[in-house]
Amino acid sequence: MASNKKKWYVVHTYSGYENKVKINLEQRVKSMGMENQIFQVLIPTEKVLEVKSGKRKYVQKKVFPGYVVLEMVLDNNSWQVVRNTPGVTRFVGSGGKPVPLKEIEIDNILKQMGKGEKVPKLDIEVGENIRIIVGPFTGYTGKVREVDYEKNKMKVFLSIFGRETSCLVFSLKALQNSIMFKPC
Repeated sequence: MASNKKKWYVVHTYSGYENKVKINLEQRVKSMGMENQIFQVLIPTEKVLEVKSGKRKYVQKKVFPGYVVLEMVLDNNSWQVVRNTPGVTRFVGSGGKPVPLKEIEIDNILKQMGKGEKVPKLDIEVGENIRIIVGPFTGYTGKVREVDYEKNKMKVFLSIFGRETSCLVFSLKALQNSIMFKPC
């Protein structure tokens, strides 16, 4: 299991215990003199704009809930320190053996953590009635049919003359800067 090179590994934690695991692990590294083997403990997060009840607020969201990323030299001692940290359930790997992240994987995680604003998490659900308050359809009401965060789109059927007659597709990225609707 010994490796002389420092690499990035992922450990699985109890859900919601990522911050406690990070603190516990950093304390254990100091108290056991493992600073030359365990270098960084990261909880990958990103800054996200959330819109709730018309209020816009930036929050830090965990990119991989239940996981913590470690930069370390893996040997029996460092493995034991990490493995016996309260809240850690296991290393991510195959057959009980920790598998290091590829360089491109950790680069992507670090880039994602460094990026700024992401697509907003809207306080709107499928089936909800909304009123358009900006743009050419101002004043019309509609029903949210689909919110697709992967494609950054929201489909809305408009109610014109009391009937659902057309479908509009809004870009969630555009909504990030200007709230175009409000719940009815």
